[in-house]
Amino acid sequence: MPSVAGSVAVVTGAAAGIGRAIAESLLRSGAKVALLDVDEASGRSTKEALDQEFGAATSLFVKCDVQSEEELKAALQKAADTFGGIDILCNNAGILHEGEWEKTVSVNLMGVIRGTYLGLEHMSKQSGGRGGVVVNVASMAGIGPLPSCPVYTATKSGVVGFTRAMAIASQASGYGVRFNTLCPGFVQTELFTRIPSKLGRFSGLTELSQTLIDKVGVITVAEVAESFLELVTDEEKNGEALVVFQSGKHFVTFPSSL
Repeated sequence: MPSVAGSVAVVTGAAAGIGRAIAESLLRSGAKVALLDVDEASGRSTKEALDQEFGAATSLFVKCDVQSEEELKAALQKAADTFGGIDILCNNAGILHEGEWEKTVSVNLMGVIRGTYLGLEHMSKQSGGRGGVVVNVASMAGIGPLPSCPVYTATKSGVVGFTRAMAIASQASGYGVRFNTLCPGFVQTELFTRIPSKLGRFSGLTELSQTLIDKVGVITVAEVAESFLELVTDEEKNGEALVVFQSGKHFVTFPSSL
């Protein structure tokens, strides 16, 4: 398996939670990382903390809302200009808010598609890039439904489907870019702790959510980051969906396509 040392990575939603853990794991492995996040205060404090451990020259923070084509394009350009290209893209930014379903679709699904297409402008061998790997962060909700979060389920199912299609399209088009999706179970993050207050019209299903949490357990961001690195470094993996639970992890076997 190739090392990520010397690679350039971009991580969206990198100020906290899964995104921050992924950024840390990349830095620890010798990559340079552009941290993108809409939360400027958290992003800057995360960058400061990472600077102390890894040195200021190893990362870059750019305030960026993945809903904005303009901001995302500028952030990716800045990452490429600063570090000399992009090899790894992690579209991780996401929200869970059933009461704001249009924003949920905008961030979770459209943000991933937008990030992928803009990232390919730098990464695809068809446009002068070096190739590389894109890992889109979905959820176990992308594989099986979360009844209390239908819109979140829809967005994450969309991310899985989009990523699998892009993997085949990339191979057929000669982009030189692999595509995989990471599907964690419940992860100890702020998003997770705030689920009960974000269920909107499904707030009556809080107990159902808790039953599922009790059944599958809660994992750490470090466990998710470790699985992310597996998808990045294993060159055999393309079009895969890796589910990560407390009980272990497994690649999803999908029905064969038409």
